[in-house]
Amino acid sequence: MEKKIKVLLTLLKIEFYAMWVIVIGLIAGYECGILEEGVLIGNDNAMYVAQLTGVLLAICLIPMSLRIFNLSLTKYIKTLNIENALKSYRRWSEVRIILLLVVAVFNISLYYWTMDNTGLLCGGMAVLASMFCIPGRKRILSELDLTKEEEAV
Repeated sequence: MEKKIKVLLTLLKIEFYAMWVIVIGLIAGYECGILEEGVLIGNDNAMYVAQLTGVLLAICLIPMSLRIFNLSLTKYIKTLNIENALKSYRRWSEVRIILLLVVAVFNISLYYWTMDNTGLLCGGMAVLASMFCIPGRKRILSELDLTKEEEAV
């Protein structure tokens, strides 16, 4: 079991840091001129729709990404045996990171497309929310209620 937890932790850390690499790479791409800035400037209707979409994504997906993981953890994952619980924990952690990544990538791109701070604010909220998802051994053990088993050993 210890080996499976260690593998799970390694995979979750890789996925978490991959999210950050994607976000930083996106920002670097726009700042270095590799990706085109200001695509939507001058088209007011497209800017409005894009900003509305970005705000709605942030309003819906950020709380959902954090809450859905907690609900699945309390209602579903803790009822499984340890092997299936670890698989499900990984799956829901990936879903949470992907939802935050979608919000961050869209809104950061939106900022560079429109040069309006709305996208930057919403993207920043998604990146900040990812700080609640930092994987750690203690966190996995406590969320899966494995600390009691480890104390008994």
